Amino acid sequence: MILPGGINRVYLATRPVDFRKGHTGLAVIVQSVLGHDPYNGAIYLSLLAPMQN
Repeated sequence: MILPGGINRVYLATRPVDFRKGHTGLAVIVQSVLGHDPYNGAIYLSLLAPMQN
């Protein structure tokens, strides 16, 4: 749960992310690409990847 005043930082991805990975997959991306703990209270924002036909 995000509480007022609990947010330390907000990060915006520069490349689209495939949201089909789910919460766990997105957390792995935060860990592997940014080297951050995805549960540290920060907010990670991204754009949706374009749909592939």
